[in-house]
Amino acid sequence: MASMQEQGVIVAALGIKGQEISPAASSYHGRIDGSAAQTGEKAQEYVEPAPHPTWAVEEFYKWSLYRAAIAEFVATLLFVYIGVSAAIGNARDSPDGVGALGVAWAFGATIFVLVYCTAGVSGGHINPAVTLGLLLGRRLSIPRALLYMVAQVLGGICGAGLVKALQKRPFQRYNGGTNFVAQDLSTSTGLAAEIIGTFVLVYVVYSATDGKRRARDSHVPVLAPLPIGLAVFVVHLATIPITGTGINPARSFGPAVLWGNELAWDDQWIFWVGPFIGASLAAAYHQFVIRSLPLGSHFLLPTIPLTLVPFQLPHAAPKAIEHMTSG
Repeated sequence: MASMQEQGVIVAALGIKGQEISPAASSYHGRIDGSAAQTGEKAQEYVEPAPHPTWAVEEFYKWSLYRAAIAEFVATLLFVYIGVSAAIGNARDSPDGVGALGVAWAFGATIFVLVYCTAGVSGGHINPAVTLGLLLGRRLSIPRALLYMVAQVLGGICGAGLVKALQKRPFQRYNGGTNFVAQDLSTSTGLAAEIIGTFVLVYVVYSATDGKRRARDSHVPVLAPLPIGLAVFVVHLATIPITGTGINPARSFGPAVLWGNELAWDDQWIFWVGPFIGASLAAAYHQFVIRSLPLGSHFLLPTIPLTLVPFQLPHAAPKAIEHMTSG
């Protein structure tokens, strides 16, 4: 092992200043675009990272952006392939059917595995609703979010196409695993189920990747993809009887396209509007209520300047509002 003097020479040669090198441990400091995962901080030393730039046009000139988009495409393809295959298997007569529990486990476990594999490259979104939620929380730029969503939707179509290519007859017989609102339930019920389910998912994503929480609870060895996968699992258990569980527009859109039946589009809007509303609410709840971050800087919505308020505030009010919103 190198002596302290030798370590000082190495540090000087590398041009590293103001950092200490521990011979027993090392830590990784940095933020992966689109994920907000911060590791290696101590709770008492935690500093809130600056919000991601809204328009990072320079990203288009970096290979890392396209590599991340490819990772999102492949991950969504695999997710839809495995999940829709399980859903079709559930529609078959026993003993071939896997049951609702098996379908929920297939979706949840697949998300756990794929988020684990892709988090270091793209953040492991695998869902346009998750991407929207993180965009609203200023975790990634608008250009990156749009590219992610395109890659995810294309991945969902290709994943459903792979299921259809391998199981053509079951795919057509069992509606291609397309999401519908149950016949005995109303459209509003299906929409509410999608909003609540996506809220749970995106809220867990924020909590599992929150840098301050990870720094504070660094003594608890919880792998971030695990609670995300469990969230997908329990939401499927709750909403399969209602909508078949969408909570992911790419998962719902791909099978609808490949099934090719007009009935697939009757409820399709629910599986876009519901997840996007749920993701937006979860982002706002985490940023403003759980973390008490400043208004306007950590959420992608314009705020009204106090000078535009149509009544005169007391002199102490602006400072009080600033104190409340800054936590």
